[in-house]
Amino acid sequence: MTGLTVRRAGTPDLPAVLDLYAALNSGRVATLEQAEALLDRLETAYPDYGLYVAEVDGTVVGTFCLIILDNIAHWGMPSALVESVVVSSGQRGGGLGRAMMHEAFRLAQARGCYKLALSSNVDAKPAHIFYERLGFERYGYSFRLDPPFLPSAEEVTR
Repeated sequence: MTGLTVRRAGTPDLPAVLDLYAALNSGRVATLEQAEALLDRLETAYPDYGLYVAEVDGTVVGTFCLIILDNIAHWGMPSALVESVVVSSGQRGGGLGRAMMHEAFRLAQARGCYKLALSSNVDAKPAHIFYERLGFERYGYSFRLDPPFLPSAEEVTR
């Protein structure tokens, strides 16, 4: 894909990133002010958390997050986690997602990660096909718990 750049995002990219997330999540996104504060905090407190954007001819058309996690298990090797992968609807199927994931692969490999993992909504069948074509294997189970995290006393006795 010509004119494509995948790079770490900065504050000026946040409006475009929030637009991508809004299209995917029915508008449920942070405000620009919240996103700016979070990005500042992440860059300071979590240097191994990266928000990345993909640009085509200077326009942000995709994003993903890559988190490198230190690990005492697995010979002390870190692992990598890809989250929040979004490609604008007009750019899907043209190789942009593949380019973004290849950058995540490169970054994880450069850090010596023993694995790169991601989770995907069970209903996102096209995404599953995409990830499998990239070489990801279905492995184990992913579990999720939404708040409140602590059960009520009644639920504990069941």
